Amino acid sequence: MSIGELAGLIAALAFVLLVGVLAYPLYKLGKVFDETRLSVRDLSGSAVPLLDEVTTTVTTTNGQLVRVDAITRNLAETSENVSALTRLFAATLGSPVVKVAAFSYGVRQAFAYRSSGARRGRRG
Repeated sequence: MSIGELAGLIAALAFVLLVGVLAYPLYKLGKVFDETRLSVRDLSGSAVPLLDEVTTTVTTTNGQLVRVDAITRNLAETSENVSALTRLFAATLGSPVVKVAAFSYGVRQAFAYRSSGARRGRRG
């Protein structure tokens, strides 16, 4: 065995040792990739039911919002009707009630004036 053959043998052993040392981290990296693949599969498997639940919740919420919108619209119409009824009541009864109140006030003042004048005449 010559020195060249010995150097080649040492180089080959060093290369085998280097491959052996690098094989372990590659093996571990392969395990990490396997775990990552399993995690992604589990995540995607549990994401589908979660998305179904979110879809159901959004659909239910939209239905409730439609109901709230209808209630709000009905309340707005009721408010407008009450406002119109109040205006009608004020226009129909407001003026006559004011006239009756003014007339009754005038009658009370006349009676008060007459009764106070009659008392002055008796004393004098």
